Amino acid sequence: MESVLYAFVKGFLFSLALCLDLGVVNIAIMKTGLDRGFGASFRIGFGSCFGDAFYMALAVLGWTAVFHYSAVRWILWVGGTLVLLWLTKNMIRDTIRPKTLNGNGEAVTSRGGWGDVLVGAGMALTSPTLILSFAAIAGPVVADLNIRDGAVLTAFVIGFVAAGLLWSVLIAWLGSHAAKLGQGVIRTMSLLSAVLFLAFAAKLFWDGLRDLVLSR
Repeated sequence: MESVLYAFVKGFLFSLALCLDLGVVNIAIMKTGLDRGFGASFRIGFGSCFGDAFYMALAVLGWTAVFHYSAVRWILWVGGTLVLLWLTKNMIRDTIRPKTLNGNGEAVTSRGGWGDVLVGAGMALTSPTLILSFAAIAGPVVADLNIRDGAVLTAFVIGFVAAGLLWSVLIAWLGSHAAKLGQGVIRTMSLLSAVLFLAFAAKLFWDGLRDLVLSR
């Protein structure tokens, strides 16, 4: 039972850390909220969850086949830690100098509901930050989970998806009220993201140091 709860919490926090990165997807969601309101903004956020889920599925399915190779574990340990620290640095930078929500072009009003969902999924699938994060981080994050256990894998996926959906509701609401809330919201989002990325970096570094260096 504890392993299932741990898997759910880890999936939830990992998804939340990715969501909190104020990249192209979140900027688009908030800009849509400013232009078209909560409904359209949420549909784009909901669509982006499919992109997240796609990369997570690839990471989970591919990781079990290569994790036993020592060279791969070293590369992902070092590379994943560095990427997480780099993302932490970016979030600290955005906390100090927050990005502005002043997108270019006129608001899109003719796109239907499914069009918003597809746009959100497309942006997530082509987001450089998301691709980099999943390529280097997702494997190490799930490495200590027994994902061959159906209950553990299900709990991790549910936690991952739940965080994405909750974030979509929150960011859509913030987008539709961003003009009133100001840059303080952006600073808070960036700071929370920095804390979560740093926590994952510290845990990943310690796990790799223990398993690959100290255990020899």
